[in-house]
Amino acid sequence: MLEHALPVPVVAVAGHRKISGVTNVVLDHKRATELLLQHLHQLGHRQIAFMRGQPFSADSDDRWKNIVSVARELGLEIRSDLTIQLERDLTSPELGYPVVQELLQKRRRFTALVSFNDIAAIGAIRALRAANLGVPEDVSVMGFDDIQVAAYHNPRLTTIRQPLRYMGETAARILLERLQGFKDYPEEFAVPPELMMRETTAPVNPRSRRR
Repeated sequence: MLEHALPVPVVAVAGHRKISGVTNVVLDHKRATELLLQHLHQLGHRQIAFMRGQPFSADSDDRWKNIVSVARELGLEIRSDLTIQLERDLTSPELGYPVVQELLQKRRRFTALVSFNDIAAIGAIRALRAANLGVPEDVSVMGFDDIQVAAYHNPRLTTIRQPLRYMGETAARILLERLQGFKDYPEEFAVPPELMMRETTAPVNPRSRRR
């Protein structure tokens, strides 16, 4: 992770430090959160569980700050008893499975779950199914990133697309411009996200088993 300026042109992808001379190509986290929470809000969800990212993840703080801000704008309550924290350094669905199991043991009602990323969302869906809860019949689940498997999971995962390929192409273009001597370059370039509506979110079900 960069911590200081370098004597050559530098462009960072998903960098979170403001360093003189470094252009950060980042996701527009505010817009991503608006797409996510507005989608659930329009479906009638008001009792929403939130999964926070690991403290060592570069996106955790920015994403959570925007969730808090946008939830306030929409009048959505973020309850401490419906907020779970990821801690483990895993890249498998096992990341989200145990924390959602613990959440279910509290026996608090929620109609939707916002996962920190797609991998954890897949683990969360497995935990919900193990508790005989349907997705999205009983609980809607939102992912984040739009990894390749998201569109092929059963059910297909509703998520926020983080266009990593486009972010990389943008970073390469800005770097080439800087190498060619362009003096006007942005300190930060925010890339717009996209809501991928698939099969894990639906309107609140009044006949849900979670009453």
